[in-house]
Amino acid sequence: MTKLNQIIAVEKGVKSKALQDVTAAHHKVQKPALMAGISRTYQPKDEEGEQLPPESTRVQVQAEDVLREMSASLTRLFDVTATKDWANCTARADVTVDGRTILADVPVSYLLFLEKQLTDLHAFVKKLPTLDAAESWNLDPSTDWWKTDPVRTIRTKKVPRNHVKAEATDKHPAQVEVYYEDVPIGYWTTVKFSGALPARRVNELVERVEKLQQAVKFAREEANGTEVTDQRVGDAVFGYLFG
Repeated sequence: MTKLNQIIAVEKGVKSKALQDVTAAHHKVQKPALMAGISRTYQPKDEEGEQLPPESTRVQVQAEDVLREMSASLTRLFDVTATKDWANCTARADVTVDGRTILADVPVSYLLFLEKQLTDLHAFVKKLPTLDAAESWNLDPSTDWWKTDPVRTIRTKKVPRNHVKAEATDKHPAQVEVYYEDVPIGYWTTVKFSGALPARRVNELVERVEKLQQAVKFAREEANGTEVTDQRVGDAVFGYLFG
């Protein structure tokens, strides 16, 4: 028995050949000269007249032949596509992760949709923001935010001071240098908040998506292993069209 994955494997080649054959058929019927033929002979007016050889051109393309050739190629395409589409209606499989069935009896067309969506989700989850590893974070139940422990820091103010480099004398004034000293004037108590995720949570989500991706691929392979019934719709279609 033919299996669905075998039909899928040959479908692309059948489509390509059908496209080439149909294109060739279009070109043939669009060239009137290929379908035209002629035969003519020459007879001089009297026996002394010039003798000329007969001339003839054969018909190179016959429209009915083109129709038969195109029908044969398209019949194969119609049959392969019908076989695949009919089988897709019955090809199903379970999506199972670690022995747990996440989705049961899933059609192969939906498994293909899931694969695409999970690829996008994987890219999204991998880029989720994570908490700064340099800080120690705790979940605040009142806000559902992550927060750090309070950190107390000193607030200072620069206060000018005079440094006497040389005392005043009766001849010279004192030499004084002004400098600034940081003087504590208060305290900041800082708590940082974040709506990001712990790295372990992001890693867990990435792992889950990847496991589901694998499970969907396995399910698709299983569904594509379904035995198919070859469909013969092309003869009916082209028998009506060109018969």
